[in-house]
Amino acid sequence: MTNLTSRSSPVAQGERVTSLDLIRGIAILGILPMNALTWGFMDFAGYSNVDAAGTKQPFDWIIGIGSKLFIEQKMMALFSLLFGVGVVIFCERAGSKTAHPYWLSLWRFTLLFVIGTIHAWFWFGDVLTAYAISAPIVLAVHRRSPKVLMAVGVGLVVIGSLSAWLVQIGVNDGSYQIGEYWVPGGTPLLESELLTWFYADAILRSIGFMLIGVSLYRLHIVQGQRSQEMYKKMACWGLGVGLLVTCGGVAIHIVDSWSERTALVGHIPLGLGTIPMALGYIGLIVLWKNDVSKLQQRLQAAGRMAMTNYLSQTVLGLSTLFVLAQEVELTRTMIFVWILLIWALQLWWSPWWLQRFRFGPAEWLWRCGTYRSRQPFRRSTK
Repeated sequence: MTNLTSRSSPVAQGERVTSLDLIRGIAILGILPMNALTWGFMDFAGYSNVDAAGTKQPFDWIIGIGSKLFIEQKMMALFSLLFGVGVVIFCERAGSKTAHPYWLSLWRFTLLFVIGTIHAWFWFGDVLTAYAISAPIVLAVHRRSPKVLMAVGVGLVVIGSLSAWLVQIGVNDGSYQIGEYWVPGGTPLLESELLTWFYADAILRSIGFMLIGVSLYRLHIVQGQRSQEMYKKMACWGLGVGLLVTCGGVAIHIVDSWSERTALVGHIPLGLGTIPMALGYIGLIVLWKNDVSKLQQRLQAAGRMAMTNYLSQTVLGLSTLFVLAQEVELTRTMIFVWILLIWALQLWWSPWWLQRFRFGPAEWLWRCGTYRSRQPFRRSTK
């Protein structure tokens, strides 16, 4: 392989697409409210079933239903979209540094899988391993037309969502035990018959949204380069249709009193609504983008340190929420207050760190491993 030591310099600030950093920053903070539920309730039921844990007063219900409508799967969809874009950008830029950009990318995904596996030892909800598995597939087809990428991506997400219907049939006829996916104290998800479906759905959604992200990148949409009118339509139609479909999923649960008979049926519209809502969020974020905004600069910094912030959320969650949950019965309001504190912390430390260093610590280690050489880290003080 070509010697990359002198040719793997970081992307200059002027070369960065700040809209991508902004979307990624919002996504990485947005996935915390859902992940925090598994740490605070010590099982998966509180994540998927609002009635299962932590709802003792009206504000708990507002937080729980609001998370279902606006956050669950939606923020992870944005994160996956941007990861797909990152796969393509890295390969394109690697082409100017080595004669074998695909092999370099595959080596990079292998390292990501190792990082994700280590992370998964501490918490089963890791998403990095799914991304590492999905990325080579995305890389293999990324040169297809945007229409094909969009169609296949949407199709995979739809298949993953609709597959819940088959699993629900198995739950209702007694073939499968739904376990802690829906019932507190039930069979752990890692030992449940639902585990195969759970991970298959996660992989399908990962690949699907990555392909959608590549399509949006090829169409210059996520870069913020299209007309304001188009982004307004994306925001209005995406959020409008997405909320309507997602509300259908929540309504199924409420009408059936959060019964396990319709647990996975409600998952279907929640999953399908994620596609238009993700597009709506992108339109809204691009319309909101303003490079002089201090808040947006902090969010962009959080996006540039996405892996570091993602891993540190787990460390903070397991060391505080998970430990605290063994002594105190946490409510959704308590967990929400904790989330606000972590958001404030990460919005503070991300720009602080990047003023002094070129990358977040996890990003730097991943980069050193990718190029198999020590990469520039500290910024010049001159």
